This record gives sequence, structure tokens and C-alpha cells, in this order.
Amino acid sequence: MVHRTARVEVRVSSGQRERCFGLLRSAGDVWAVLLQANRWRRERGAPGLVGYQELCRELAAAGPGVFGELSTVGARSVLRRYSDAWFAAAARANAGAARPGFPRRRRGLVPVRFYAGTFTLDGRRLRLPVAAGCAPLWLRLTRPVPYPPDTVRSVTLLHQGGRLFVEVTAELPVAVYPAGQEPDRQRVAGVDLGIIHPYAVATGAAATGADPDGGAAGLLVSGRALRAEHRLHLSDTKRRSRAVAARAPARGQRGSRRWKKTRARARTVEGRHARRISQAQHEAADAVVAWAVQHRIGTLVVGDPRSLLQHDAGRRHNRAVRTWQVGGLIAKLTDKATLAGLQVHLVDERGTSSTCPACTSRVPKPRGRQFRCGQCGHHGHRDLVGAANIAGRTPGGNQRPPDLTGAPPTHRRAGRHLPGAGPSRRDPRRTHLHTGRGSRGRPGPPWPAPPLGESLASTTDEDQTTPAHRANVA
Repeated sequence: MVHRTARVEVRVSSGQRERCFGLLRSAGDVWAVLLQANRWRRERGAPGLVGYQELCRELAAAGPGVFGELSTVGARSVLRRYSDAWFAAAARANAGAARPGFPRRRRGLVPVRFYAGTFTLDGRRLRLPVAAGCAPLWLRLTRPVPYPPDTVRSVTLLHQGGRLFVEVTAELPVAVYPAGQEPDRQRVAGVDLGIIHPYAVATGAAATGADPDGGAAGLLVSGRALRAEHRLHLSDTKRRSRAVAARAPARGQRGSRRWKKTRARARTVEGRHARRISQAQHEAADAVVAWAVQHRIGTLVVGDPRSLLQHDAGRRHNRAVRTWQVGGLIAKLTDKATLAGLQVHLVDERGTSSTCPACTSRVPKPRGRQFRCGQCGHHGHRDLVGAANIAGRTPGGNQRPPDLTGAPPTHRRAGRHLPGAGPSRRDPRRTHLHTGRGSRGRPGPPWPAPPLGESLASTTDEDQTTPAHRANVA
């Protein structure tokens, strides 16, 4: 059994919206009380309250109705979140982390989780528990929950970009395959993570002819649409910041209603950008798992580059690394592979892109997308070479994999839903050929002037040529 989580937007009225944000603000009050209480205890030299059971006893001593409409079930979910965050930070501190990240910062809005038996899910309607004496809180979901109702274990109320969502967590069984079509644990594929290609997968079975089913030797998932989305969002954010810099309130000064609308619009744009990137990453992970199941691959060895991203590499490269979201790519792939019955192992990817998979000699990292070994002449796609080397780094040792780049790879594209990725949807942030700069509808560049001594009226039909930007390309 595995746990899967789906995020569904909530369709609410103005009154329901106020009540939902009231629950999130009440959860933030519980979080602030925990921080303040532990701060006082630290100042007096007393041990902190971090265990879930002792925090629940303190909550019971406070009495009901202290945090508005927030029920005891919702308040206990905040206590659980605080306790888990504290013990996770303590584990990082014991491991020698310089900044373990103990929970000591206040949060205005904290997500609230409700476990099975405390809420009611009826189709697209969801009833959340509230404090005693308050009216029932029924919400309507924008789409049906993609899991059977009897498998749902919890729902979490949260917000993103000024919009309300619920995360529905369900307990699902691992996929079952017909006899002879189940993934083989002995078939191993390496997964190389990147920016241009979020996932590059390579396996040597098809390339060496050992795969009885045949197929491509690798998979390349293109993420150029994601990179374009990041760049366009960055330029759009800078343009908005320059436009509103003059009317921004000074420090300590209360903003006007116009400034609040500007900030709300900025949060909406940020939330939309995050949802677009998350959906594209899910599409990329689905492509990898589907390809692995098709080739009956049972083990995915993923190269973890997070240990290589700690040093400062310059402003532009640091920005690209921050928007890479390596942890999200690994988490999404692990989640989908586990549900499909695949094993996932994380290994260090240091040196995989600069090692020849045929003769194991060290080669300077190529600047382009093609890898070529000066010792044996082996060549192939750089990301597939890295995935080939990762495939040999099993948890049991570092074994040299076979030549994995002989057969042509399979190409997939992530982010087809992004605006500007296809001809049917235009992105107002992108410069278009027909409209110049800006959104659709602005006039394009003028017609070119006729040659000296001639006029458009005197030009014959045979001499008239349609400019490139006016041509109708079929």
C-alpha cells in the first residue's frame, strides 16, 4: 500500500472564504502560541514542549473555544506539524548541519489537516469539522476526487496565491500486472536529472540486444518549456516590480487599497506559475514511469545532485539552480514509481557526465549536448551518458555499465499545457512575430517603403512581394 495526494481547488462563496481563511489564521495562532511558549521556557532554562502527547495535554488544559472556529482535531494537526518539524530539525542538528532549521518563525496562515472519520466527503461536497456551536462548513470541490471514497485517509485545507485548495491523501494498492508483463527487478535504468532535460533515462538492455522486447536504449524528456516559463516569469516579475516601485509604501507605512490589489495580483501570478511548473513536472515523471513499465524495468537508480549544489556558482547559475527544484523532481518520480511497483535508489552522481561508459576514462565535461571520448571514440548524448554511468552505481557497489547509447532514444516533451508551448495558445509575456512586443491585438511593423522613384500604385502584381511578417504560412 502507498499513499498518494491530489490537490483539488475549492469553490467557495465570500462567506465560506472568510470562514476557511479564519481556520487558517486560527491555526497560525496555535503555531504562534507554541513558538512563544517554548521561547519562554528556553529563557527560563526549562525543557521545551515538543512531544505530540505533551502538546495535546497543554491544548486540553487551555479549554475549548480558544481559537475561534478551529476544532480540536484541526488544532491537534498543527501540534503534529510542529512536533514533526522540531524532531526533523533535531535529526539534522545531530547529523552536523550548520542550519538545522528549528521551527521558530511565525506563520500567519498554517494548513489544517483532518483525518478520516472527522470529515465527510460526498462526491464534490466536503464537510470540514469546526468548533462546537458553529454552523457546519460545507465546501464544493471544482472536480471529483480521483480516488475511491473508502481509500481517503485525510484532507488538508491550505491556500496558495490567494486561492483555497484541499489536499486529499488516499491509501492505494500497488499496481498489479498480468503474468509475464510485470517489471523485472533485475532490469536497472539510470536516471539523470537536469535543467534542459528534467529526466534522462538509459538502460543497456536494448542497446546491447539483451532486451527481448526491443525498444529504445534511453528516454529524453525535454524541459525547454519549463525553462522558458521560468525565464518569462522572471522577466514579467521584474517588469511588474519596476512598474509598482513608485507607489510602494514606505517601511512601517500602511498600504492603500490599490497597493493591496497590486500585492494580491502578484500572489495570483506566483501561484499560477507554481501550478504550471508542478503540473509539467508531474507530466515528466509520468512519462518516465510509463516508459519504464513498457520496457519492464523494475529498478530506477536516480542520481542525486543536491550534494553538488552547495557552492556559489555565480548569480545566473544560482538562479537556475534555485528554480530547478531537484527535490520536487525526485519526490514526484519516487511517488509515481512506488505506485507502479518500481524500486527507486538514490546515488551520488558526481563525475557521471565526464566518464566514458565504454572505457571508464575521464573526459572533460562537454559544453554541448554531445559526448565524445578521446580514448575509445565512444559518442552519444551527454545526458544519456550520465544516466548510463548512474545505472551502474547500484547500492551494492560501483559497477561499469555496458554501452547504453547505441540505439536512438525516445523523446518526450513536458509542459505542453504551458502558454506559448504550442501554436494554439499565445503567451502575453512573449514577443510574437506578428504583433511585435506585447499581447495579441497590437499592430505589427509597418509595410516596407517602396524603392526610390517608384510607388506602390505603379508596381505590377508580379513585382509585389509579401513581406515575411505578412506572409500566410500554411
